[in-house]
Amino acid sequence: MKKLIAIASAAALGLGLAACDSATEEAAEEQAEGIEEQADTLEDSGAITDAEADVMEEEADRVEDAAEGDTDMGTNDEPVGETVDESTM
Repeated sequence: MKKLIAIASAAALGLGLAACDSATEEAAEEQAEGIEEQADTLEDSGAITDAEADVMEEEADRVEDAAEGDTDMGTNDEPVGETVDESTM
């Protein structure tokens, strides 16, 4: 699981640096969709937990944000995996 997050993080950083045109944004969206599909597949197969899938999906969102030029990443966002599920409170 940590390996998947590391790969996704590296991809997000790379795309953040290269995010200049719509082709890059499209590639990032496709990559994010791939990460989300992979998370769903792994969760459905029982290889990862729901919480781990959520972390992967958060990372996919960050990949898209980086490509769209979201320059405040990390300043106001919670760390990956720190999303609070208020329904359990």
